[in-house]
Amino acid sequence: MATRQELQVQHKRELDKKEESTIPARAFLPTADIYETNDALNVVLEMPGVDKSSVDIHVEDGALKIEGRLDFSKYQGLQPLYTEYNVGNYSRSFRLSSKIDQNKIAAELKDGVLSLVLPKVEEAKPRTIQVK
Repeated sequence: MATRQELQVQHKRELDKKEESTIPARAFLPTADIYETNDALNVVLEMPGVDKSSVDIHVEDGALKIEGRLDFSKYQGLQPLYTEYNVGNYSRSFRLSSKIDQNKIAAELKDGVLSLVLPKVEEAKPRTIQVK
């Protein structure tokens, strides 16, 4: 008999800032899922309310850095009756393995979900060795 599990609501985690910011806004860690295939790692991040033009993704010193900024003007003058999450920018970084081809990383944002494809270098892909 299969056991029944309830889904747990995951609360937004505020980013633990290590450097000072000149922007007076809160930053949150976007929730992420990482999947591995033979050819790549797929990273899926939730960043609701962020537009494509407001996402910065760059690789620096072997780290993949992702930032998503909200347009706070959409929220001005609104008086919430009920809220389940706080509004703020998103920021997350990942240390990249040498098995990732940093020059071929691709990203797509659709409906507040950022999907990244981090292709593996040819040497890291599984392969079959022919016996002679």
